[in-house]
Amino acid sequence: EQCKYSRDPAERRGYQRVPTWFNLALMSELPSYTLEIADDRHRDRAQYWLWLSVAALLGAGVFSLLLVLARTPVIGEVIPYADFFHTALVIHVNLSVLVWTLSFAGALWSLAADRASHQLSQFVYLSIVLATVMLVVTGFLPNAKPTMSNYIPVLDHPLFLGGLCLFGIGIAAQVVTTMRFAPSRSISPIGVVRFGLNCTAIAVLMSLLAFVWSWVELSRETVGEVYYELLFWGGGHVLQYAYTLLMMVGWLWLASVAGIRLMMNERVLLLVFLVGLAPVFMAPMISYTYDASHPMHRQMFTWLMSFGGSLATFPLGLVVYFGLLQRKPEGAAQSSAHAALMSSLLLFGAGGVIGFMIEGNDVTVPAHYHGCIVGVTLALMGVAYDLLPRLGYPTVNFRLAKIQLWTYASGQFLHILGLVWSGGYGVERKVAGAEQGLDTLGRVAGMGLMGLGGLISSIGGLLFIIIAVKAFAASRTDSQTV
Repeated sequence: EQCKYSRDPAERRGYQRVPTWFNLALMSELPSYTLEIADDRHRDRAQYWLWLSVAALLGAGVFSLLLVLARTPVIGEVIPYADFFHTALVIHVNLSVLVWTLSFAGALWSLAADRASHQLSQFVYLSIVLATVMLVVTGFLPNAKPTMSNYIPVLDHPLFLGGLCLFGIGIAAQVVTTMRFAPSRSISPIGVVRFGLNCTAIAVLMSLLAFVWSWVELSRETVGEVYYELLFWGGGHVLQYAYTLLMMVGWLWLASVAGIRLMMNERVLLLVFLVGLAPVFMAPMISYTYDASHPMHRQMFTWLMSFGGSLATFPLGLVVYFGLLQRKPEGAAQSSAHAALMSSLLLFGAGGVIGFMIEGNDVTVPAHYHGCIVGVTLALMGVAYDLLPRLGYPTVNFRLAKIQLWTYASGQFLHILGLVWSGGYGVERKVAGAEQGLDTLGRVAGMGLMGLGGLISSIGGLLFIIIAVKAFAASRTDSQTV
């Protein structure tokens, strides 16, 4: 203000050189990018979805531990059959990514909705729960053949495939409800969050349409892993944009909890979400130009992910990171949000950098994917810690939450570091035990580091389950809107 009204022309010119978006962000009050809980129905719907997401992570953690044991030198040799690893991997990926992330999105979509049919919401939720049970139960059936297709690996069994279809239908219904009852009416912090969740919903819907499109196009003569790889390739890439947009909403939410001032106003943030959503609309053009079995279909979606994935996350992540450096957290809750933000930025950034190192079909690929998807998970874990008290579960140990977040993040960092190390020695992905060819010290050391990191991250994941379940088990208070 002194510069603006100074008699010194140099000072006035210095004020004028400050960009409008930067100036507004500095001068305005600290905005809150969190959703209010309108009434008990909103609270109930959100908590049901949150329960399911935590249960999915619990199941994924069990299968993750089995996966790590199956791939760890010496221990992995004791496991009598390789299909144990593949079956566990299929269930782990679907629970820890598909069910966990979209169930958490369901919780935020429920809070963002202005109104909705209570009966419809219950039906949608129960269908998702049933679908999840079907996915898990299939893993214990003798004739369920694991198929390691990218993005959505499957167990080639009618029960599992039926569960996937039911899950997709349920999520589509939730998405349509969100897009109908969660409009963004103003350029405000709440409007930005609603807009970001709407962008996530649109990306999810586009991915479901891409799955259906590929299913219609594919020849019924194509079978096995090739069929499922082609079926899920296009829609799987689009689904990653949905996860990324949801993570960006989580970053804004956590920035508010951590008391961080972002150097972007609401108009710029809306533009950032639009940029993050824009590549999604390339999917119909690619699918229309090249059918699912065409080599260019695969290549075009690969390029779409390589060159479009960082258009929105990089500028927002940079602004959030700059805000983190400028703000010292006060209190346990802010420290927890600070840890969630920092760890999410670091893991997601590491996964993005590793993506440019991929040259073949070695374990560098899961290193890239684990870094990115764990970055999403860490952001959602941080939001969950803030969301639990808002839903009436105040028994959240934020000091332990901070330890949990860094334990999980450090374990996953060691995990992906070991995978990148092993990838440099040519260790193939999606294999276990003797099939890994651990015949040199470098390969053994790399996969041993991967196993150590996996065990540490499993402890971090278990801590999250303990904190969340303890909060759920406590008697719910009459929560007010925060």
